[in-house]
Amino acid sequence: MEKKEAMLVCDSKAHEEMEGARRATGISSCRRAEGQAGLTLVPNTEVSDKAARRRFSAEYKSRILREAESCKGQGCLGALLRREGLYSSNLITWRRQAQKGSLEALSPKKRGPKKKEHDPSLLRIAELEKATKKLENKLRQAEFIIAAQKKIAEIFQMPLDPR
Repeated sequence: MEKKEAMLVCDSKAHEEMEGARRATGISSCRRAEGQAGLTLVPNTEVSDKAARRRFSAEYKSRILREAESCKGQGCLGALLRREGLYSSNLITWRRQAQKGSLEALSPKKRGPKKKEHDPSLLRIAELEKATKKLENKLRQAEFIIAAQKKIAEIFQMPLDPR
């Protein structure tokens, strides 16, 4: 799943007082003194920079659920959860998903905004709204021209054409 790093640590009792002391190069004084003798491999406990969210496949979930159902003895289920690095809430959620439906219910859900389905009526509505705004602008322009013609006729005292 993930690459685990390890560190070399002195096992020698003569260097217990130097256990926490490391040089800037990362080489302990006991390692220089003894070579490779007296060293053991210890997993690196440093936390990574960015945590990665785990995703479980449907096959993995169903396999774990089958193993959990087959656990009979006391502590067997806890050992399974520790071995796989899971929580009991994972099992509860996966069991509910399995009861709801088939294997698709067990597959991980995609995070983030949902993709919108294309609706042809929305396109038609947008076209009609655009045409309506265009016609409203033309109407406003025509009303402005008519109002200007009336004022000009009033100023020059010309009769308006009844047509």
